[in-house]
Amino acid sequence: MSGMQLCRLADVPDGGARVVDVAHADAPVIVVRRGARVWAYANRCPHFSVPLDFEPGEVSCYRAQVLMCAHHSALFRFEDGHCIEGPCAGANLDAMKVEVDANAWVVLVR
Repeated sequence: MSGMQLCRLADVPDGGARVVDVAHADAPVIVVRRGARVWAYANRCPHFSVPLDFEPGEVSCYRAQVLMCAHHSALFRFEDGHCIEGPCAGANLDAMKVEVDANAWVVLVR
């Protein structure tokens, strides 16, 4: 597997998220975790292209199921970034392909 290491799996709270700054990217990356599964999205709400976090690095998660935009309260499913409620219902976060490597690093796959 080739790609950029974002963070260790253990650095992402189970049922939560971690924001990672990535060099030469349009937006930081939100890494979301539920157990051993991880997903990643650009930290940009499709409603007004604002970050999901109000305080840098602090993304709200509810019941280990959804991310919440701090600005508009839009809710996005962990597993596909689909907005299920809020002003951008039906829209999606910009997904990024990630995998966990043999050393438990979350890696952005190119």
